[in-house]
Amino acid sequence: MIIIQLKGGLGNQMFQYALYLQLKNLGREVKIDDETGFIDDKLRIPVLDRFGIEYERATKDEVIQITDSKMDLWSRIRRKITGRRTFRIDEESGIFDPRILEKENAYLVGYWQSDKYFPDEDVIASIKDAFEKRPQEIMKDSVSWTTLQQIECCESVSLHVRRTDYIDAEHIHIHNICTEKYYKSAIDKIRNQYPGAVFFIFTDDKEWCKQHFRGPNFFVVELDENANTDIAEMTLMSRCKHHIIANSSFSWWAAWLNDNPNKIVIAPEKWINDRAMDDIYTARMTKIAI
Repeated sequence: MIIIQLKGGLGNQMFQYALYLQLKNLGREVKIDDETGFIDDKLRIPVLDRFGIEYERATKDEVIQITDSKMDLWSRIRRKITGRRTFRIDEESGIFDPRILEKENAYLVGYWQSDKYFPDEDVIASIKDAFEKRPQEIMKDSVSWTTLQQIECCESVSLHVRRTDYIDAEHIHIHNICTEKYYKSAIDKIRNQYPGAVFFIFTDDKEWCKQHFRGPNFFVVELDENANTDIAEMTLMSRCKHHIIANSSFSWWAAWLNDNPNKIVIAPEKWINDRAMDDIYTARMTKIAI
């Protein structure tokens, strides 16, 4: 059996679910542990159900068994003598590890942020079926519908700015903040090819964006807050014709879900500070220094 630990925010959970589908397609018995990864995370919860997704859940006993975590006296003594007989595998970097797709028994802990973990065409189709939602399924307010109409009627570009959780004391040494220089270079690159491009800004720091992106072709998207706001934002972003993404799995998925054969996707060349992330970049991405 393979158990995948669900953890992190929406975009990370989407990567973990994509790996789940790929392993199932390879004939493995696969389940998801959607409890352990959130015990010490006060900010995040399992959210795949917002897409209407269902998956086979691992029981606590199955997690304990595959990680050799029984706490009875005999098990504790045995581990001290012979060591832990665990199948746990922790992701060591953002580099694709093909051995993950060969495992028969494993407890997988990581983000698995690469489309190399789900290469099969039928798996890709299943992922898109799971994550591509019809607007009427999730958009319940007039602002969302107006924004969608605007996006579909112009040379639209989603521009993602992620700031608030990247600049707190816990994460600032890990995550890079995409700079104004990065966004200016990306905007100029798209305007060189599409002079009339319109930029729809999706962000967790709306006031900062309003101060730094000004002009008739810049719109900060402000949706009504509800349980499906993140799904609505990703849907709107994916409907844009081009993308300037942040070093964020959220905007990565929005760009990936866009089927426009002529899309431009611009990404920051430095993703994170504490690990190599070479394989997060897809063949369609153009990297720019941050």
